[in-house]
Amino acid sequence: MTFRARKSLLPHAAAAAAALSLVLSGCGASPQEADGPVTLRFSWWGSDTRHKMTEKLIEAFEAENPDIKIKGEYGDWSGYWDKLATQVASQDAPDIIQMDAAYLGEYAGRGALLELKDVDLSKFDQPVADSGTVDGKQYAVTSGVNAMVVLANPALVSASGVALPDDKTWTWDDLDSTAAAITKASPEGVYGSGEVNSDAAANLWFRQHGKSLFTSDGKLGFDESDLAGWYEYQAKMRDSKAVPPASVITEDATASIDQQGLSTSRFAMNMYWSNQLGALSKASGQDLEIRRPPSIEGKASEARQFYKSSMFWSASSRTKHPAEAQKFIDFVTNNAKAGEIGLADRGIPANSDIRAAVTPKLTPADAKTAKFIDEISSELGDAVPVPPAGGSAAVQALTRYSLEVHFNRLSPQEAARKAVEEARSAIQ
Repeated sequence: MTFRARKSLLPHAAAAAAALSLVLSGCGASPQEADGPVTLRFSWWGSDTRHKMTEKLIEAFEAENPDIKIKGEYGDWSGYWDKLATQVASQDAPDIIQMDAAYLGEYAGRGALLELKDVDLSKFDQPVADSGTVDGKQYAVTSGVNAMVVLANPALVSASGVALPDDKTWTWDDLDSTAAAITKASPEGVYGSGEVNSDAAANLWFRQHGKSLFTSDGKLGFDESDLAGWYEYQAKMRDSKAVPPASVITEDATASIDQQGLSTSRFAMNMYWSNQLGALSKASGQDLEIRRPPSIEGKASEARQFYKSSMFWSASSRTKHPAEAQKFIDFVTNNAKAGEIGLADRGIPANSDIRAAVTPKLTPADAKTAKFIDEISSELGDAVPVPPAGGSAAVQALTRYSLEVHFNRLSPQEAARKAVEEARSAIQ
C-alpha cells in the first residue's frame, strides 16, 4: 500500500508561519498544581465515534479529578493542522493536543510543546516510549501502537496451491518468489502481492541494512546506493510479476480501502499497518491472516521491526497548568477505566498492562492485532526517529520515484539519484 504524504504543518498565511517560528521553549507556568479549579482545553481529530468516546474519557477523568475541567475542541483531519498552527502562532494553543508523528518534530523543534516529565511510561516498551522524544526530551506520549505487517487472504493462497513460508524465517527473496508463484498459479488479474513500495516497508528494508529512513538529527538515514538497492528489489518484483503492473499499483494507491486489491480478492497478500486488519477483513469477507514482514537474514529477531505510534498526546509549552495537563495525559495512558473506554480506537494500548486488560473486550480483529503486537515485542529494533520538518515531502518523493521504476521509465539507480536529491531538498 502506498501511504500518501500529508500536507505541510504550516498554514498558508506567511505571517502565521513567521509567528509560529517565534514560539519559544519552556514558556509554560510552574509545574505545581493550581490551588483551585482549572479548565484545560483539549484538541483532537477523528470520527463521530471517536468524539463520543473521547467525551466519555473526559467524563471519567473529571469524575476522578473534580477540580479539573476539560473543554473539548475537535474536528476532522483536513482542517486540524492549519487551525492548530494558527493557534500556536497566536499563542492560543490548546493545553492538551492530539499529535501526529508527521508534525511532532516540527512543533517540538519550534518550542511549542511541553516536556512531559510527569507521565509514567514504566509499562511501555522502551522503543515506544522513545518514539515520543525529540533531542532526548519527552514531548509526546504514544496513545496506541501499530506495526507493519503482511496480511494474507487464505482463500486466494489456498486456491493457488502455494504454501506461505514461516513468517519468522522468510526473507524478502521468499516474499518475491512466493508472490510470483501465486500470481502464476492464479487466474488472470489475481496477483501474489500488492505493491511493496511504502515508506514503512522501505524503512524496514533500510533498518535491516543498518540504515534508517531518517536520523535522530533530522537527516536522511540512507544514501543513494541504499535507495537504489530498495528500488532494485522493486524492479525484481515487477519483473517476476509478484506484484501487479504499475498502472494497477497506481490505481490501488488512490482507491478507498474497500476497493483496494486485498479487499476485492485481487491480491493474495499486501503490506499494511496492523490496525487496518478489521476494515480489510470486513471488506474482503475473509478472516485475513496477519504475518510478520520478511527480513534480510530470515530471522525475525533481526527484522528490526518497530511499533508505529498511531498518534500521540502532547501539551502546549504555554499552558498555564502543566501539572494538570500531564495528569490528564497520564490518565488516558495508564488508567484502567480509560483503557476500557478507549479500547483500540487510538491504536492498541501502548501500556502493556492496559493492553492485556482490554484485549478480551476488543473486536476479534483488534484482539488478533493485540496478540500480534505482544508476540513481536521481543523482536523490536530501536525506536524510529521522529520525522523532521519536510519529512512528508521526502517520503512522497521516494514513493513517486518507486513508481517510475515500476513503469520502467527510470532505472533503479537513476530513480534513486533523483529521489535522494528531492528528499534532501525537502528536509533542508
